[in-house]
Amino acid sequence: MTEFTPGPLGYGAANVGNLYRAMSDADAQELLDAAWNAGLRYFDTAPHYGLGLSERRLGKFLADKPRSEFIVSTKVGRLLRPNPHGAGQSDLDHDFAVPTDQKRVWDFSSDGIRSSLAESLRRTGLDRFDVVYLHDPERHDLQLGIERAIPALVGLREDGVVDRIGVGSMTTAALLACVRTGSLDLAMVAGRYTLADQSALPELVPACREYGVGIVNAAVFNSGLLATDSPGSDARYDYAAVPAGLLRRVQRIAEFCREAGVSLAAAALQYSLRDPVVRSVVVGGSSPQQISQNVARLHEVIPVELWQRLTEQELIVA
Repeated sequence: MTEFTPGPLGYGAANVGNLYRAMSDADAQELLDAAWNAGLRYFDTAPHYGLGLSERRLGKFLADKPRSEFIVSTKVGRLLRPNPHGAGQSDLDHDFAVPTDQKRVWDFSSDGIRSSLAESLRRTGLDRFDVVYLHDPERHDLQLGIERAIPALVGLREDGVVDRIGVGSMTTAALLACVRTGSLDLAMVAGRYTLADQSALPELVPACREYGVGIVNAAVFNSGLLATDSPGSDARYDYAAVPAGLLRRVQRIAEFCREAGVSLAAAALQYSLRDPVVRSVVVGGSSPQQISQNVARLHEVIPVELWQRLTEQELIVA
């Protein structure tokens, strides 16, 4: 198996699945064009994102791109099935502005995993996915995910259907249990290895090193808390109001960043990339301008003294 080299920055395609608000096909195309033109070559999607809309739009965009020039991952665990009672309703309860003409059905069986992948291939029009993640197993049945879904993914890898397999989750304990199966190539860690939340560091990150599992780090801005230089009381953390104590700590981090002449968002983007176990950071973006901002943040020079001061102040774990 060749080395997994997605580049330091990937694009998480939830936004082109109408995350939070509707987006036209033309706007989605413009957004994906911006990511490609900025040099991003790793794209992550899922059936969950817009009930398949993200996969369809991403597949259409990639259709004329040389297959050897990009890496794409999707997720399994939720099948999409017809929802005759959803006519005229919106999926905003799941954060996506799409009609609920389909519904998500959990299925961790081998047949379910293979069906999910086959259906994702049809939606995207791709001939293969480079990476397949089990998506949020703890939201359904973590033990079943470990006992049935992960072995099913191993079977796909052994059959040469996918190159790499992993698990994606916001829950450190679930990721840790899955990594300890010894079966994974990658763990997509969402929001738990950031300047604001380093809960992955005590156990999960060492376990990834021990088992040879690479980390794809997602949600590094923690729902926008770390995306502005002056986070205030209206900031969001993991889609909810930010706890007061956490806000004070992040505001102190922001002060040190200002003193060092760097943006908080750039520090947030680059923080985990200092760790060799982190293979890539995947970020979203709802406009071409946000894509450009994130690429600029990736290249912003951050003095090593900033990391040292944040560590000395016990604001981050080195």
